[in-house]
Amino acid sequence: MPCPALPDGFDFTDPDLLQHRVPLPEFAELRRAEPVRWIPQASNVAGFQDEGYWAVTRHADVKYVSTHPEIFSSYLNTAIIRFNEHIERDAIDAQRLILLNMDPPEHTRVRQIIQRVFTPRAIRALEDNLRTRAEAIAANARNRSGPFDFVTEVACELPLQAIAELIGIPQDDRAKIFDWSNKMISYDDPEYAITEEVGQESATELIAYAMNMAAARKQCPAKDIVTTLVAAEDQGNLGSDEFGFFVLMLAVAGNETTRNAITHGMHAFLTHPEQWELYKRERPATAAEEIVRWATPVNSFQRTATQDTELGGKLIKKGDRVGIFYASANHDPEVFDHPDAFDVTRDPNPHLGFGGGGPHYCLGKSLAVLEIDLIFNAIADAMPGLRLTGDPRRLRSAWINGVKELPVSTAGTV
Repeated sequence: MPCPALPDGFDFTDPDLLQHRVPLPEFAELRRAEPVRWIPQASNVAGFQDEGYWAVTRHADVKYVSTHPEIFSSYLNTAIIRFNEHIERDAIDAQRLILLNMDPPEHTRVRQIIQRVFTPRAIRALEDNLRTRAEAIAANARNRSGPFDFVTEVACELPLQAIAELIGIPQDDRAKIFDWSNKMISYDDPEYAITEEVGQESATELIAYAMNMAAARKQCPAKDIVTTLVAAEDQGNLGSDEFGFFVLMLAVAGNETTRNAITHGMHAFLTHPEQWELYKRERPATAAEEIVRWATPVNSFQRTATQDTELGGKLIKKGDRVGIFYASANHDPEVFDHPDAFDVTRDPNPHLGFGGGGPHYCLGKSLAVLEIDLIFNAIADAMPGLRLTGDPRRLRSAWINGVKELPVSTAGTV
């Protein structure tokens, strides 16, 4: 097969590119002709002292990389595919304390503890409360007198409230979590004027906040999740620092991603009105999974090869970084019929929006699906005539498929 013609210097992690669009046409070319391709980068542009990474674009290959941590490590260079070029290596290595950036067996130990938070029983216990909160969020938005930003007024609220409810953060503090998590992931976007240092300071503040929660529960246990996770370290629980990094991960993995899935989902509904009418009429249980596939809030993560290996006909050398592009995998026509169609009745839907399987498959999937279901049911009931009043403004980010603003209006809502 001929190699696909990409412009010189084309980089799937270029934040300027991703601020404008997800490069689906280029992904399609690579899947067709060169599904594993070396993408050169100027030395250190991504924060790593190397010359680039391998782009993995087919669904099957993304799953293979995800399910073989002994060959493809999250720990060596972390799972974040591109940092700011000015980041120090020590700052990258410090992120190895986050579950996302661990390998087995340490990852296995920490994940088994954290799984206590996400048992089916624990999620079911939240459902009624979160339904009430979703209905209140939609009702408050409906009462807006004019156009408003869907991101800040609707999409961000339920994920923040769910996290607060899940681990006992006072609801009054959720604005702090929102602010800290925004700063941690927005260093690539000049509108926020946030430096790598500010992002690191925000991470430090969030970790300190969580560690203080853990210390308080150790001193005075309560019947809550924090106590369950930290009260007795010698009985296989988390240390205070581990709990701090767990909350840090939640702030991004449980907040930013679900918020963006909800925002992309609303935009998809309003630009595919036949799907919005279908949803309002039938409320298909398959909708949340299609919203996540369509949105793919995390465009990509990376792994680092622990040994020489072959993938997609290419020799990947020990130490090479490997980018796994979920957005491409979720549009692979070998897996999905009409992958470029938004279809909330799609079933089956083996998308990789929650990861490609393996040890890093999303712990909070069931909570995220519940939140998406609840908020869209509430929107359909309270604001069936919601409409767009402008185009979405995308986040400038190397790996998050984010939306900063989605202008909407309740005009026509009954």
